[in-house]
Amino acid sequence: MDILFLGTGAGVPGKLRNVSSLALRMLNERGAIWLFDCGEATQHQILHTSLKPRRIEKIFITHLHGDHIFGLPGLLGSRSFQGGELPLTVYGPKGIEEFLRTALRVSGTRLRYELNIVEMDEGLVFEDHHMAVEARRLDHGIDSYGYRLQEKDKPGILLVDELKKDGVPPGPLYKEIKEGRPVTLEDGRLIDPKKYTGAPQKGKTIAILGDTRPCEAAVALAKEADLLIHEATFSAETPKMAHDYFHSTTVQAAEIAKQARAKALILNHISSRYTKEEEGMLKQEAEAVFGPVVLAHDLMEFFI
Repeated sequence: MDILFLGTGAGVPGKLRNVSSLALRMLNERGAIWLFDCGEATQHQILHTSLKPRRIEKIFITHLHGDHIFGLPGLLGSRSFQGGELPLTVYGPKGIEEFLRTALRVSGTRLRYELNIVEMDEGLVFEDHHMAVEARRLDHGIDSYGYRLQEKDKPGILLVDELKKDGVPPGPLYKEIKEGRPVTLEDGRLIDPKKYTGAPQKGKTIAILGDTRPCEAAVALAKEADLLIHEATFSAETPKMAHDYFHSTTVQAAEIAKQARAKALILNHISSRYTKEEEGMLKQEAEAVFGPVVLAHDLMEFFI
């Protein structure tokens, strides 16, 4: 899995940063892409990447402020024009369905694929054999959610040398054994897959938060996560402004990561008031509290 940041700015597009959107690529795991938020011009950002809109399987919206949703109708339409035919599901707070259905109806946009819209609340939002997604309400001016993505544990590595030693011939049977299914050989032997696979590999945990002040829900979502992506709209020098606008500072994001015992922190949703020369200062503020810290920038790729 890897994460591609399509927009890392706050509020309005800037010269250095577009507004919010990031893509979680799981091409090896499920042949799909999940999008988190879709601010204005997200599809323009996608043009600078190898992402294929038809591969987008799910879109998770954190909240309904424009810098997080204004790119959504255009992207949905373009996905249809570009040959996307597989169903797509959009998850978001109450109101996301009215916003999308109205935009598509008024613009006369007809989709060639099935669009499912789930207006969610707190709790388990999605689960299948590969991933579980939990949502919690954060502390913002309107309903804003954070998501905790828990990858299911993966089968252990196949002990090929042991199989060969016991006379199990290479071929399709190896795939069956790796997937945990007992197989019967031509000589009648029943092969127990547990004997020929290593210990299960623990799945990764990622917390992706919407706009928020520091809150207990953020800590819960990020608990012992392999990666926390937290907004850091403001510098540590302006905590009152951050509070008044229902946002967080760099230091507050780092404090959440520390309380949650997360393994890594990416600062996201940076105000356009900060110049490129000031980015080092923002990162250093967070690093004084927690590490490792990465300051996100548009089109940055992060491997998990």
